[in-house]
Amino acid sequence: MDLKSILDQLETGDQDEALVALQTYNQQKNQCFTFSKEEEADRERLGELVLGFLNRELQPSCQLACLETVRILTRDKQSLDPFITRSAMATLARHAGIAILTVTTPTHSQQDARGEGEGGEVEEGAEKVSDVVKEAPPPSENPDLEVIVEALKSMCNILLHNLTGQVVAAELQLMKGVAERLKQCHDPTWNHEVRFFDLRLTFLLTALSVDIRAQLAQELHGISLLGNQLDATLGLCWPDTLETARAGSEGVPREELPPLSRQQTERAMEILKILFNITFDTARRKVDEEEAAEYRHLLAILRQCLMSQADGEERTEEFHSHTVNLLGNLPLPCLDVLLMPKVQHGSIEYMGVNMDAVNMLLEFMEKRVDRGNKLKETLLPSLNLLTESARIHRETRKFLRSKVLPPLRDVKNRPEVGNALRNKLVRLMTHIDTDVKNCAAEFVFVLCKESVSRFIKYSGYGNAAGLLAARGLLRGDRDSGIYSEDEDSDTEEYRGAKAQINPVTGVVEEDQPNPMEGMTEEQKEHEAMKLLDMFDKLSRNNVIQPMQLGLDGRMREINPEDMCKLVHNPVFHPENPPNEDDEEEAQ
Repeated sequence: MDLKSILDQLETGDQDEALVALQTYNQQKNQCFTFSKEEEADRERLGELVLGFLNRELQPSCQLACLETVRILTRDKQSLDPFITRSAMATLARHAGIAILTVTTPTHSQQDARGEGEGGEVEEGAEKVSDVVKEAPPPSENPDLEVIVEALKSMCNILLHNLTGQVVAAELQLMKGVAERLKQCHDPTWNHEVRFFDLRLTFLLTALSVDIRAQLAQELHGISLLGNQLDATLGLCWPDTLETARAGSEGVPREELPPLSRQQTERAMEILKILFNITFDTARRKVDEEEAAEYRHLLAILRQCLMSQADGEERTEEFHSHTVNLLGNLPLPCLDVLLMPKVQHGSIEYMGVNMDAVNMLLEFMEKRVDRGNKLKETLLPSLNLLTESARIHRETRKFLRSKVLPPLRDVKNRPEVGNALRNKLVRLMTHIDTDVKNCAAEFVFVLCKESVSRFIKYSGYGNAAGLLAARGLLRGDRDSGIYSEDEDSDTEEYRGAKAQINPVTGVVEEDQPNPMEGMTEEQKEHEAMKLLDMFDKLSRNNVIQPMQLGLDGRMREINPEDMCKLVHNPVFHPENPPNEDDEEEAQ
């Protein structure tokens, strides 16, 4: 049946004929995601007719067929005009069971305001808003879940494709309507699909609107609301205040627990994405005592997420990735919740603390390093999280240092050579991507308690120079004052070879022949002046930019006056060689 014939049958207004026509259309187009330009006007007309039916009392089968058609039509971002009016969105919200407002005919001033704010094309849509939509009836005792799901899918399509639809959704306060159903996280009425698309709609609303993010986080108490939703989704119990376990599996070793079901994982990941949206700025602001309590409660649940397995390795990694992304948004002082569970048989213990979660984060980070692709997007969240955790929590830093920077014994191979995690991170310290390079260096630097000498010891001066230059530390250590003192960790191998280690490369190197051996002092001075002259020419031609170390420990450009001073500096004259103390200070 072609589209023209379907339109003819719908225009009769007969439910039975409409049902047959729409079921035929839905079957033909069920897997259609691309639409022809030629039928655009007919599709818009079909949308208008279907919405007209949805505003009537319909048989359940006809109601479902109409919403299936709307779902198919809203895949076409070019033909959304019938669905982005206030009346159309309110109709879909009513069928989705999330409408909370009575929609009445807007005044001319409201229409004018919408027209001025959204342009001429939207102004035409504003005129269609004049349709009156009755107030949504109270929820049915036996709601049609298929109808709700189809309406939610249609609204998700609209929000994904159309800015005007996003504005109208905010005006209709759809977030409040969805939040009311999210509160019913233990109600057996709602099946997986309803819960999942409630969450998907919430994700889109919060991803696309800053105001809705703030509304959910503050007015609707989103952290608590979604934390409870995640708790119910994972089926948790609370053996202690900030310690979780799978209900019915308390005391069972993690390795023996069954993986989360696919449905549990899908809903949990949607919740994690929504929480990421509404906590995006949390780490950059102070939180009060009440907020901190909510975040600590949430962190106990996130620890369970981190320690849980999904159905398959790929799905598990995706689940853990969303968890890590969210952890990076939360207040750093609250992250000690990750260390709170009691040490049990099979747990990783360090300094009397359960390090299972930290070890899981470290393993997750190393997997991302080994994979090597899209490091900025995939590696940095976990690397930043570990860095900041190590900076603020002493036990975490010491554990990570024992894993990443164990006592140095290999003084024959360069720090960047090898398959140990330290070698991998040092290689990243010279990565082409500046963000990756800086984050890797920062992590190693924090594990070294921000000690320049220790940092150079483990990475070599050449690899460390970028961070040291950016921090103004090329002249040496500054006392950060935030780390505790601990004992010297030098091994016998390191102490025995320390005097022969080249600080630039970080390894013991074979003695190299002196290139100036056999030269007279005049020849040495001549070669030095030739070298300086070459640098000067390259600088004047803007091929290179000579730099020098300033008093503040940062590099700065050498200007012509500086160059002149260097030429006449007594250090270049053989009769006044620099003494050993000067050399040490220069290093």
